[in-house]
Amino acid sequence: MKKTALIVLDGWGRADNPEVSAIDKARTPFVDSLYKKYPQTWIKTSGLDVGLPDGQMGNSEVGHMNLGAGRVVYQDLVKINLAAENGDFAKDPTLQEALAHAKSTGANIHIAGLLSDGGVHAHINHAKALCSWLYAEAFENVFVHAFTDGRDTDPQGGADYLQDLIDHMDATTGR
Repeated sequence: MKKTALIVLDGWGRADNPEVSAIDKARTPFVDSLYKKYPQTWIKTSGLDVGLPDGQMGNSEVGHMNLGAGRVVYQDLVKINLAAENGDFAKDPTLQEALAHAKSTGANIHIAGLLSDGGVHAHINHAKALCSWLYAEAFENVFVHAFTDGRDTDPQGGADYLQDLIDHMDATTGR
């Protein structure tokens, strides 16, 4: 029986341009000998290839999940993006139940969440889609509680995200 090993070198990437690649510029005799002696392959680790939005940088968790599953595992961000784009967002039973309760009781609606375009933990487009949907459903007492953390975006970018959401709501409501 032939033995096989799956060896994952986290952070060991391949660049299209060897002039800008630390891996290509480094002296790596052991790894070079493995390349000559054994078959290997490179896998794509970002964007739609690993279930992230197109162009989104991957990370080790996403890579390991896809390797372990043996298939593309669509990440929550992609699932939410698709639901917001195709209208399934508005069909979510939990959201429908909450809105029905708010409508029947006249309750205020509070949206709380991370506001950024980093895409790792949240995306501003989800807040925009939710605000647009609430406006289309004729809700008027909607309060947004935005958290800005700068972890996967500019640490000083919070004010810009807030202004972007305000501009979206102004354009949506005409107010």
